[in-house]
Amino acid sequence: MPILPIDAGRYGTPEMRKVFEDETRLQKLLDVEAALIWALGEVGLYPKEKVEKVLEKASTKYVKPERVAEIEKKIKHDVMAVVEALAEACGEEGGFIHFGATSNDILDTATALQFKDALTILETKLWKLEEILMSLTEKHKKTLMIGRTHGQHALPITLGLKFAVWMREISRYIQRLEECKKRVLVGKLTGAVGTQAGFGEVGLKIQKLVMDRLGLQPVEVSTQIIQRDRYAELICLLAMLASTLDKFATEIRSLQRTEIGEISEPFDFRFQVGSSTMPHKINPITSERICGLAKVIRGFVIPALENIPSWHERDLTNSSAERFILPTTFILTDYMLNLMNNILSNLHVNKKRMIENLNLTKGRIMSEAVMLALTKKGLGRQEAYKIVRELVLKSLMEDKNFGEILLSDENIKKMFDEKELKEILEPANYLGTTIEQIEAAIKKTRMERETRKNLVK
Repeated sequence: MPILPIDAGRYGTPEMRKVFEDETRLQKLLDVEAALIWALGEVGLYPKEKVEKVLEKASTKYVKPERVAEIEKKIKHDVMAVVEALAEACGEEGGFIHFGATSNDILDTATALQFKDALTILETKLWKLEEILMSLTEKHKKTLMIGRTHGQHALPITLGLKFAVWMREISRYIQRLEECKKRVLVGKLTGAVGTQAGFGEVGLKIQKLVMDRLGLQPVEVSTQIIQRDRYAELICLLAMLASTLDKFATEIRSLQRTEIGEISEPFDFRFQVGSSTMPHKINPITSERICGLAKVIRGFVIPALENIPSWHERDLTNSSAERFILPTTFILTDYMLNLMNNILSNLHVNKKRMIENLNLTKGRIMSEAVMLALTKKGLGRQEAYKIVRELVLKSLMEDKNFGEILLSDENIKKMFDEKELKEILEPANYLGTTIEQIEAAIKKTRMERETRKNLVK
């Protein structure tokens, strides 16, 4: 029976889990071995007429995971078990399999192939998240709400501004992943200590042929392994992405609180149960799940960094850790993206509650606007601040509307008439360049998306 929740199917999407299943991993290893045989044929180290047989048999259709596991149990070596199983399937044509290579030539290159597939899945979902946020930004660019700092009411903003900030954050992750691919989608065929001695003078040519066939870049130089700074960068990047999704989910959870109630994640009122004992509960469990899984992913940053040091040309301390951190980080990050895309696609926005919350402080959120208006009338900034602060405190202590307090003050009445003061105290009039910033962010995102599409073409 499965033990881990990923294996049990609780977390993860079918497409990402498939990338890291044992059979997929085996196929990637076979793909590398087959590409090596093909390259050996191209440089004259292996008879070309025998290449096709190996290429055909380098498939899980012929090399079964069960057979590989049986051999590995006996010989206690995972890569040699693959080599023996493939050679067995190829018959007499299998005698040259793995020529000149070391285990990590095959393992690390196969890992890069898995990264390639996994990053494609993540990029597709990041593009979708960016698109959803762009739509929400446009839709809510004028949806007025209170901005909060330190958990306290600060100044008016729009929901669209919040979404615009999120949208551009996701755009940066798309850029970062594209940059990161240059350093992690690399393979190697440099042999036991990085010298390519087993291939002789055609080593670099063989490596280039293999990587071109597999759609990877060859390492510039390596030891027995691809250096783990590459993997650490990737894990750190995915942990950053997980933390950003955590940030989004935390904000949704906070704004869904009963006493705020401005936005909320989707809830299936027909069937979904919020609590086993309190029928009224509508809990943000999906957002909470994202926050919880982000903690797990951030925890993998330390072993990823610890894997960078290795004795001499390599040791085996990285291997066991990577069997956990590489697939799990990808599977959970992808799953969190799926959850967030669903939340934001079906987000409930309560505009009425937003207006109610804007008025909770009885107009005191407009204190900065009043202070700055006073300075424009000729008062010094510090003097204006002192006057407004005293009136804010009076409004607070007497639990009266800030506008009412202002109109009762002789100094204020000398500065502003009632109509002018009403204009100053209107939250919608104190948004600065909010709309301009939102529209610029949307325009920039659209341009970047168009450029990306053209590059893909």
